[in-house]
Amino acid sequence: MAKSRRGVQFQHRTNGDANGRRLDTSEDTSEPGSPSRLSADGKAEVSKEESKQPEISEYEKKKQTFITRTIWTFIMIGGFFLAMFSGHIYIIGLVTALQIISFKEVIGIAQVPSRARNLPFTRSLNWYFLGTTMYFLYGESVIYYFKHILLVDRVLLPFATHHRFISFMLYVIGFVFFVGSLQKGHYRFQFTQFAWTHMALYLIVVQAHFIMNNIFEGMIWFFLPASLVITNDIFAYICGITFGRTQLIKLSPKKTVEGFVGAWILTIVFGFAMTNVLMRSKYFICPVNDLGANILTGLSCTPNPVFMPQAYTLPSFLFALYPSTFHIAPMQFHILVFATFASLIAPFGGFFASGLKRTFKVKDFGESIPGHGGITDRMDCQFIMGFFAFMYYQSFIAVYRQSVGTVIEMAIQGLTVEEQVEVVKGLAKYLVNQGQVGEKLLECLGGELQLRRR
Repeated sequence: MAKSRRGVQFQHRTNGDANGRRLDTSEDTSEPGSPSRLSADGKAEVSKEESKQPEISEYEKKKQTFITRTIWTFIMIGGFFLAMFSGHIYIIGLVTALQIISFKEVIGIAQVPSRARNLPFTRSLNWYFLGTTMYFLYGESVIYYFKHILLVDRVLLPFATHHRFISFMLYVIGFVFFVGSLQKGHYRFQFTQFAWTHMALYLIVVQAHFIMNNIFEGMIWFFLPASLVITNDIFAYICGITFGRTQLIKLSPKKTVEGFVGAWILTIVFGFAMTNVLMRSKYFICPVNDLGANILTGLSCTPNPVFMPQAYTLPSFLFALYPSTFHIAPMQFHILVFATFASLIAPFGGFFASGLKRTFKVKDFGESIPGHGGITDRMDCQFIMGFFAFMYYQSFIAVYRQSVGTVIEMAIQGLTVEEQVEVVKGLAKYLVNQGQVGEKLLECLGGELQLRRR
């Protein structure tokens, strides 16, 4: 009889080790191309492919991010100046695209739960309210600045005169659809989305509308506030890393009081110098009277008095050894207010955005710009700055005159047809007496009007 050999173990069909413990089959069998596989003793071996791939260091990651961020910074700057110099219509298109993308990003960070709840009309209503709001706001701007075109067109006249009622009815249709889409068990989520959408419309679309109006009033009222915000952010970073010590606000731990104050002073200096340059170009200071104009063709207008140098006299007892009279444009005083707002108030738009991102535990609003995050991450301070620029301009700088569009609107809405005919005759007669037009126009106009009455 053969003797049993001690210490010899036989292979069994069951998967396990010498002690009979079962191993996971997913670890025992490695798929082709898998990074690791089991050796005879059950230990994982790292494949040669993985061992050959060097890990990217933290320094390399920061370097790649910096390069990507720098490249896209120059791309954004180049695209911005290209649009601005190409004409007002291009910069309006750029602002429109930015507000749509920003709305999409802000709505997106709050819609994560809706992916698991396939509720009808949730996303569709968000975009519907965006379209309705843009129709109302854009229509208000177009009617205000281009009355002389819209009110004399037979097709556009009804849309211009009833614009607000049409906009209201469009909103009511969306409201009815929202109420009809409510489902039991999801009321809280749906009403939260409804409120969130309206908040995004106010913070982004409504404020972007005033930026549009700034463009119509003159390119300087768009470019100057935007450049102040950008340069203030750069100066705050430089001053902060140079001599910043005291933390400014907990929402942004890297912001310092020293950087905040230093950027304020440097932004005022930049604003004073930039204003002095922009005031020399009518392309920047003239309101839009030709959407086809660009930096080469330019614009023509009577400049706002705020851009014209005026004489100011200082008290003689304070400046006895120096001339007490100097000439400076009032805009140079207004820029102090603009720069102060851009430095001390506009950054709180960024702090608000930081708090919003912390609430939803996201780093950026999106990935629209490689290396920078989303569009909203770059526009968080611009919206409130543009809103302020419009309000300040309308309150302290704008010169209100009767425009051709306003006169036409008053004649159409306040006079009968017979009275309108008399106005036309009176204007024609006045122009003939002033030698601006020939008498044939008056004769032709009178005969045509008599034929129409018959």
